Amino acid sequence: MAALSPLQFRPDFDADVERVNQALSDAARAGDDFLSEIASHLIPARGKRLRPSFVITSALIGTPDPLDPSAVTDDMVQAGASVELVHLGSLYHDDVMDDADVRHGVESVNHRWGNLKAILAGDFLLARASEIAAALGTEIAGLLAATIARLCEGQVGELQFIYDRSRTEASYLTAIGGKTAALYSTSCRIGALVGGLRRPDIDRLTEFGRLYGMAYQVVDDVLDLVATDEELGKPAGHDMREGVYTLPVIRLLAEVPDGELAGLLGDVLPDPDRLRARQLVLESHAVASAIDTAASYADGAVALLEPLPASPAVEGLRAAAKNLLAILPD
Repeated sequence: MAALSPLQFRPDFDADVERVNQALSDAARAGDDFLSEIASHLIPARGKRLRPSFVITSALIGTPDPLDPSAVTDDMVQAGASVELVHLGSLYHDDVMDDADVRHGVESVNHRWGNLKAILAGDFLLARASEIAAALGTEIAGLLAATIARLCEGQVGELQFIYDRSRTEASYLTAIGGKTAALYSTSCRIGALVGGLRRPDIDRLTEFGRLYGMAYQVVDDVLDLVATDEELGKPAGHDMREGVYTLPVIRLLAEVPDGELAGLLGDVLPDPDRLRARQLVLESHAVASAIDTAASYADGAVALLEPLPASPAVEGLRAAAKNLLAILPD
């Protein structure tokens, strides 16, 4: 999902991201060359680096001139890298659980080296993230550790309802609040802490990140249904096939509990059934309803920025939230 980075207001945006990439490469180096190779495998694939961008943008709110090429400090870069290492480590683990073959257009670690090595490399990245956070202070270290726990809780909360047609909307929102929104919330909070913002503004940006993360995940789940196979790089309706029933599916099942969709779901979907299930969801109003929910979260995030002093960094965050839904196909 190619969401707008909040850091794109910076003239040196590409150089800022490259500094994060270098910090990630440095952190992924181990005493063992083989572990270094595995731990570094996904870093050249880049990804979107959204979370570090939220860290740095939030930190820049506390600087006199966020456009200054030297405004992005080493602590901001390291903070962004620590958050991204948590994200990368979670991807290693997610790919094992999903038995994925590809991640960011390259062969997944588990597919190339096996599940055990993927899990250990993911653990190594999480440890490196914690090491960097500790160097930034005890509050940031504790926050990142708590966030890792939230990610685990969110993922377990999702796994509990695999292939469960009775999954509730509340359980879905709780799961995405842990597996996605928690890390966006932490990204903004860590950035605000590194930037030396006032406590009320730190709390405001923390909630901004949470609401953005909720909107982001709902939009991502909608994209799985409305985008094409080519746009997604995987079969559309992949979540349904794997038994992950997201907000549009949950709402349609709740509205028509004994309908055709309920009869199709509950087990692995062969391709004809996946296509039919996707068609049923697209023909309902459930997708539009889910988009409205994402828009509500995004609007709430934007509203939280209003009391902050005018700044290019604040505008960067506002643009990221406002443009999130624009990535959905017409």
